[in-house]
Amino acid sequence: MPTNLSQCSNLEVLNLIDNQLVGKISHELGSLSKLRDLFLAKNSLTGSIPHSIGNLSQLLSLSVGRNGLQGEIPKTLSKLRGLRNVQLAFNQLTGKIPPAIFNMSSIIYFSAGDNQLRGSIPPNIGDTLPSLSYLDFPRNLFTGIIPPSLSNASNLQYIYFNHNSFHGPMPANLGRLKALEGMFLMSNQLRDDFSFITSLTNCSMLEIIGVDHNFLEGLLPDSIGNLSNSVRLIAMSSNAMYGTIPPSIGNLFNLSFLGLSNNSLSGHVPSCIGALYNLRNLYLSINMLTGEIPSSIGNLTLLSLLYLPFNNFYGEIPQSLGNCRQLIELELSNNNLSGPIPREVLSLSTISIIFNLAHNQLSGSLPSQVGSLTNLVELDLSYNKLTGPIPSSINKCLLLGRLNLAVNSFHGEIPPALGTLRGLQELDVSHNDLSGEIPSFLTQLTNLKYLNLSSNKLEGKVPKQGVFLNASAVSVFENRNLCGELSRAIDGFSENNVIGKGRYGTVYKGNTEEHSCNDFKVLLYEYMVNGSLENWIHKGNEEDVEHEHEHGKPGHLGLMQRLDIAIDIASAIKYLHEDCSPKIVHGDLKPSNVLLDNEMMGRVGDFGLTTIISAATTEVMDIDDRSRSMAVRGFVGYVPPGRRDVSHQPRRLLRRPPETGDVIGAYSSTIASSSSPDSGLSWFDEIENILMKDEDVHVLAEPGAERAVPEGLELPADLRFPGPSPPASPRLLQDAAARPQVLR
Repeated sequence: MPTNLSQCSNLEVLNLIDNQLVGKISHELGSLSKLRDLFLAKNSLTGSIPHSIGNLSQLLSLSVGRNGLQGEIPKTLSKLRGLRNVQLAFNQLTGKIPPAIFNMSSIIYFSAGDNQLRGSIPPNIGDTLPSLSYLDFPRNLFTGIIPPSLSNASNLQYIYFNHNSFHGPMPANLGRLKALEGMFLMSNQLRDDFSFITSLTNCSMLEIIGVDHNFLEGLLPDSIGNLSNSVRLIAMSSNAMYGTIPPSIGNLFNLSFLGLSNNSLSGHVPSCIGALYNLRNLYLSINMLTGEIPSSIGNLTLLSLLYLPFNNFYGEIPQSLGNCRQLIELELSNNNLSGPIPREVLSLSTISIIFNLAHNQLSGSLPSQVGSLTNLVELDLSYNKLTGPIPSSINKCLLLGRLNLAVNSFHGEIPPALGTLRGLQELDVSHNDLSGEIPSFLTQLTNLKYLNLSSNKLEGKVPKQGVFLNASAVSVFENRNLCGELSRAIDGFSENNVIGKGRYGTVYKGNTEEHSCNDFKVLLYEYMVNGSLENWIHKGNEEDVEHEHEHGKPGHLGLMQRLDIAIDIASAIKYLHEDCSPKIVHGDLKPSNVLLDNEMMGRVGDFGLTTIISAATTEVMDIDDRSRSMAVRGFVGYVPPGRRDVSHQPRRLLRRPPETGDVIGAYSSTIASSSSPDSGLSWFDEIENILMKDEDVHVLAEPGAERAVPEGLELPADLRFPGPSPPASPRLLQDAAARPQVLR
């Protein structure tokens, strides 16, 4: 920005628009006393607007938009009594507009949009700026109501208040603005009904009504058909409009844009919609519209965008839609449309952005005319009832980037024609009846980022090149005759997926639903994301828990959670002992062998020391016979209380084994306690600590139960422990949980 312009004392017009000026606006410009027009827009100027601009007493036009100006609008601008045009838009201006500027009655054009201005609009703006014709304040931080006095600015042609935080009702008496051409009030917080439309019927010059993304509620009045024939855009999406679309809307024959999406409209689309011969964009998505799509829609020969998804349309897609030969985007997904896909529609080579008929009830084969969509980028026919082979003519859709044919009944092999679609980024043909081998040409589609071949009848080997190198990008599950799937699911047995190693091998984590593989034998188990019970009750290695669960962190189990887990374990052991044939004794029951799923349900695992009690064995030793001796396998500390040998030998003989055969009693006390078996800390003290910390939990035994509560512990009732010593019963927590009442 030149700094020696102050020497040009007779300069009247300075026009430097759309250059590559940088730096700050020189304050010396304030000395150009004869300057009438200052045009500095579309540059890269920074800094603030100099206060010296207020000295330009002859200034009529100030244009500094589309720069990087910061700071507040200088109050000195209000001294420019002859100023008519103020263009400050597309900068980074902050603060409030100086109130005195709204008293400059000479202003005709006032643009301050796309800044960070805040505050409210003065209530008398329509009186103090009577010459105003263009008011442009979009995309700022303005609040308050839109002043009703705007209707007094009789010359007002355009109102741009969109993308602010205005609230309150729509401005009253808009019909008095005879010169009004455009009203842009979208993306605010306006609350009113749609009666303002009736007032707007008096605006004979009106072209644009933009009120979408507000809180307007009610019926769309019949008076909409009485709007001026000059109206070409109506945007009322994302409000709370209900009722039906008035047939009178067919009177607006110059309408080119109609947006009523994301409301609660119901009923049929009136056939008179076909009278809107100039309509180019029709948005009726996300409503409750029903009935058939009117065949008269084929009269809209200029239509380029048709969006009707997420409604309740039924019947067939009208063949007349094939008359819309300028159609670029077609979105009819998530309806109840049935019948075949019309060949006439597939022949529209103009459709280039999206062709989406997903989530309907369409049937029949995919016509070969799909090859006419030579400019199409996205084709989605998923979740229908389409049958037959995938037509080879699809190889002509050379610009296709996303192809979704999932959840249909396509059969045959994956056609080689797909190999010509070099721009393909996403391909989903899952949940069909496709057969044959996975074609090798898929490995050569270098742009492919997502491939889903799941739930088909594919066979042979899974390729190992191209997109198949990325296990997270490919899904081939539920193809029963595929090989190599498991290896892919765990990334070729990468060490990064190892979650444990034991005497019998290594445990890997992977995402798979398939359990067959011809290369090797393998056992697949559901992954327990919350690790072992040991980590939770003994505050073990928290890294063994994949993520912090909603139920807490390791070492922070509440009493009721511990009771629930104990019941889960007891149920599992009961199943092994009583419901299995032959009966099974786990033999190594301890917290590290109990895993917790995503819902914190206990799962008994690690059957490495399991004993199967055969029929022959039970003739000699009955698992339920307490008079028999029986070896107990496992670690010290996991036998019933009162029956543990203090010599800490790894194996002891039980003269009176517990009823269940596995040692549940002491295990239950271990769950109730957060200490390890050999810590020396009283299990009852631990329960006391748990209860003292959790003030919201009260466990009530049945009335009349004998109490044995340690001194100083005040509880509404007890846990039915018969005395201060650990109970001999192996059903410690089973009894406590049998009749609990939980008070919150």
